[in-house]
Amino acid sequence: MAAPPGARQRHTTWNTLPMAEFVPVDAFDLLIFGGTGDLARRKLLPALFHRDRDEQFSADSRIIAVSRGEMDDAAYAEWVHDALKEQLTTKELEPAVWERFAVRLYHYSLDMQDDSGWAGLGDKLDDTHSRNRVFYLATSPSLFGTIAGQLAQAGLTDERSRIVLEKPVGHDFDSAREINDAVGEVFAESQIYRIDHYLGKETVQNVLALRFGNSLFEPLWARGAVDHVQITVAENLGVGQRFDFYNRTGALRDMVQNHMLQLLCMVAMEPPASMDHDDIRNEKIKVLRALKPITPEVVDRVTVRGRYTAGIVGGEPVPGYREEGDDPEVKTAEQDTETFVAIKAEIDNWRWNGTPFYLRTGKRMARKLSEIVFQFKPVPHSIFGDQPLTPNRLVLSLQPEEGVQLTLMTKEPGPGGFRMRSLPLNLNFPDAFSVTYPDAYERLLMEVLRGNPALFMRRDEIESAWRWIDRIIDSWHTRGVRTHEYMAGSWGPTDSFVLLDRDDRRWAQPE
Repeated sequence: MAAPPGARQRHTTWNTLPMAEFVPVDAFDLLIFGGTGDLARRKLLPALFHRDRDEQFSADSRIIAVSRGEMDDAAYAEWVHDALKEQLTTKELEPAVWERFAVRLYHYSLDMQDDSGWAGLGDKLDDTHSRNRVFYLATSPSLFGTIAGQLAQAGLTDERSRIVLEKPVGHDFDSAREINDAVGEVFAESQIYRIDHYLGKETVQNVLALRFGNSLFEPLWARGAVDHVQITVAENLGVGQRFDFYNRTGALRDMVQNHMLQLLCMVAMEPPASMDHDDIRNEKIKVLRALKPITPEVVDRVTVRGRYTAGIVGGEPVPGYREEGDDPEVKTAEQDTETFVAIKAEIDNWRWNGTPFYLRTGKRMARKLSEIVFQFKPVPHSIFGDQPLTPNRLVLSLQPEEGVQLTLMTKEPGPGGFRMRSLPLNLNFPDAFSVTYPDAYERLLMEVLRGNPALFMRRDEIESAWRWIDRIIDSWHTRGVRTHEYMAGSWGPTDSFVLLDRDDRRWAQPE
């Protein structure tokens, strides 16, 4: 298994797994635009704290929040401490680590849409440019181009600078291209890190290890042995405080365009020439370009839109989608926003022609689950009489726990005849390895600080994904495809099961 970000492998005795030894990164100034926002509070700051706890930051590395909030450095440090108390356990929030971390924290008040104030931002930075300088844009995508331009005009960028763009990059192909053009006027493509946190998950990285580090799987990773592939990203939470954003976006734009298509690329791509970032991304873009367009003629047969109603999740009653928002006018609007999408995708290339990829994502599902299922074809002939044989299945689990499971047919032990049974071989990462991370942002942040773009999306990936998604949206509008209701706490609308039933297949429902 690959080491954690920045870790060396130190072998102990012959029968133990290698332990990780963390390697510090070079000194940096990390500027978080939107440093008092929800993403910074829930993800970025806890991830940075964990990396500091493992002593990966040099003493002079700094974290500078940029926001409209009127607070000095001390007030911001207090705000961060309160945020960490919400996200971390008391054991994790060690006082000695916090004291070291707090010294790194700075705040700069700035209206990012105002021309004034940008020159003063330079006073917070190291004007000798001796540190790596990273600009993390945890803001609305509409500000990406503006911020990049203002940074350049204030003379705060150079060839060592890096900029991180949070998803979504745009809301369609045209807006994505406009953002990419604006940011690209200031930063070279090699300096732009478009983040998708799913690419930082250990299991996604282990797709490369599983396929290309084991001779067992690669010959089977194709249409000849694989019947179909399922990719599920299910959430048990509703839209909650994101109602206004979600009502303008929907599940297709929010989840499929980035997370799910990136997972699809990782499992379907051809072997790259090396682990070089461009070799990997060159193969991913080929998958996106080979995706069969979904046209108005087929859209109602290969896609399903859904929206949750009130139900029971985890034993507790929860409201329906319309009851989540605060604005009465928005709640009663006729906008038909989907909270669930299922798609039958096809890849027109030599490896996968005729092998469907079923994608499914939704809010308020039965439970939180992200997994990739490879359903292999049945044996061509059974020698075991009328005993049913379950086809082999490879399951890559991303959350809530990461791991790999392979089901095999085996004989039940004992007397009384020859009885067959399907049993799993399990590799559970938390059980097998002593080093685990609570969030993929830790890996991704370290990769940015090290200047390794392999786990990030290139411009042509973003724009190719949007072309495919835009075609689906246009086809929905052309055919008037509406959402189907499903009860919160279920696995989606009935039509999502019909989608596979037409092909005589079934969703791999978790136990």
